[in-house]
Amino acid sequence: MMSSPKRQFTQLGQPGPHSVARGNLALVGIPGYVFTPVEGTGLPAVAFGHGLLQPPARYAGLLRHLASWGIVAACPATQRSPLPSHRMYAADLRVTLDICTDVRLGEGEISVDPKKLGLAGHSMGAAAAVLLAAEDPRVRAVATLAIAESLPSAADFAARCTMPSLHIAAGEDLIAPTTAHATPIAKAWAGPAQLRTAPKASHLAFTEGRHWTELLLHGKANHKSMRTAKALLTAFFLKHLTGASGYDALLDAELKGADLA
Repeated sequence: MMSSPKRQFTQLGQPGPHSVARGNLALVGIPGYVFTPVEGTGLPAVAFGHGLLQPPARYAGLLRHLASWGIVAACPATQRSPLPSHRMYAADLRVTLDICTDVRLGEGEISVDPKKLGLAGHSMGAAAAVLLAAEDPRVRAVATLAIAESLPSAADFAARCTMPSLHIAAGEDLIAPTTAHATPIAKAWAGPAQLRTAPKASHLAFTEGRHWTELLLHGKANHKSMRTAKALLTAFFLKHLTGASGYDALLDAELKGADLA
């Protein structure tokens, strides 16, 4: 793909060429959703961690979007209490990757290449992804949205992560301000790390729909922020999990609504 960054952004922000199927992870041992292309072998897969108190349904559009571009995307629906265990959720993300690689998905027409695995997440789910990435050598790339620090510290674990990473922070985040959360994690990252800021986004901007937690947590779903996340995460994972060429122009470009740090 040799088009301009703007054209790539527009294209990757739209659904991809694959029809998408949705499955229930509970059928294979853990609650949650999995979205896949309807067919394909040797596919890449991304395990996605939800934010504090958020149901996976708030990320269904993003997961479906990745699947439409040929990436199996799954989100475990665990650790949804007000006091979640970040370590346990990281373990659940590991189980989710195991399911993607070891279970024949769909109607037996989907398989995942264990050498093409990534992690992503929002808020505390993003931090759990970092904890796992530091300990699981299968992980090839990590993307975070409005990441919130964890216990143990995601910044400490980031110093052991050598795979490429993309961090999209929310400029109006009152829950996990960029300077105290995304910035230290990106700076501590041992491998290549890019930090972007969506200047008008709140902590919940990278979710979809309405949810009662909007009464407790700052912000609400924002279509423009999610569209930005869809385009950048798609380009990032296609490049680093499949080796697709031609996305550097987009990933390195100055983008309105996703400022480079």
